[in-house]
Amino acid sequence: MKIRERCRQLWEEPGTRKGGSPFALLLEIFSHVYRVGVSLRNGLYDRELLRSAKLPCRVISVGNVTAGGTGKTPMVVLLARMLRGNGYRPAVLSRGYGSTGAAPVNIVSDGVSVLLGPHAGGDEPVLIARSCPGVPVLTGPDRRLTGKAAIARLGADVLILDDGFQHRRLFRDLNIVLLDIDRPWGNGYLLPRGPLREPPDRAMKRADLLVRTGERRGTPGDTRSEPDGCNDTERIFKRSLPAFRGTHRPSSLVSLNKGRSRELRDLKGRRICAFAGIAAPERFRGTLESLGADIAAFLAFPDHHRYSSSDIAAVAQAAKDVRGDMIVTTEKDQMKVMSLDLPAIPCFALRIEMTVDPLEDFERLILGVLTKGKAEA
Repeated sequence: MKIRERCRQLWEEPGTRKGGSPFALLLEIFSHVYRVGVSLRNGLYDRELLRSAKLPCRVISVGNVTAGGTGKTPMVVLLARMLRGNGYRPAVLSRGYGSTGAAPVNIVSDGVSVLLGPHAGGDEPVLIARSCPGVPVLTGPDRRLTGKAAIARLGADVLILDDGFQHRRLFRDLNIVLLDIDRPWGNGYLLPRGPLREPPDRAMKRADLLVRTGERRGTPGDTRSEPDGCNDTERIFKRSLPAFRGTHRPSSLVSLNKGRSRELRDLKGRRICAFAGIAAPERFRGTLESLGADIAAFLAFPDHHRYSSSDIAAVAQAAKDVRGDMIVTTEKDQMKVMSLDLPAIPCFALRIEMTVDPLEDFERLILGVLTKGKAEA
């Protein structure tokens, strides 16, 4: 078993189980080292020994406190569309994780055309660019530089930081933090023993707005991360934050074979071969099953996986073995397989959109920050 898979299994364990295998104990040691480094860095910023650069426009960060999927990309898309619909000129800044773009500033989209593919631009940035016509998308390790480029070269008046909560080099007017409603703190451990990127008690002091995502699943015996644990934020951290419910809703099936797209109801009763290379593939499978699909085969690849022809051949063979009616993947994976030869069997991507409840209050708060300055925490 690969190290990545072993780590993922440990992350899924309930609570903060003590002891365990030698591998788990080794990772726990590394987690303590990681904690020291993260705490030192945050302390320098908190004491203003390291300063966050301010740019001449509003900045909104979308992020989380755990590694893995909480729906940051759909939230960024929702925000970008919302701001553009209200007359703003937003631009999205991403790290471009997993991309080959080596320049300090990589323009994935100038707001008119998508200029880079998934390999050079990154999976999520290209997906955001294609989902948000008219919105520039830039990648680079230093978002001070990409932010300056977005303002000076592309006319942006609002910057959205994709996965920007831990990127403290750049000042932001609003920190939106997404938390899994079922396991907000994962298994309670920091990386690499668990999915936490930083200690929650310190992290949540910087949060301005919470969005609870995912579904309540519940894990018997899990005392650290009980369902709806996000509701305890005020009790745990002694502060009240505006909180909203974020729901990921399937909207349509997009054809990868350049044929006719289908409605979601066409999944019901169909034998499906599905594959995904995302942080939480089991959620994708659950979504398909909730739509009535019969999952005859499911292939899970690592997050940010770069697909090869042999991978697609394996998917095609799996579909053939189970006599599948169609192959279904995620929008994110769609970006990475379009340049490959796809099987003759109909292939589709499941399009997902985020809704926020109550949306009117959410939009009012966001627009208020843009016009009046940093929201009160």
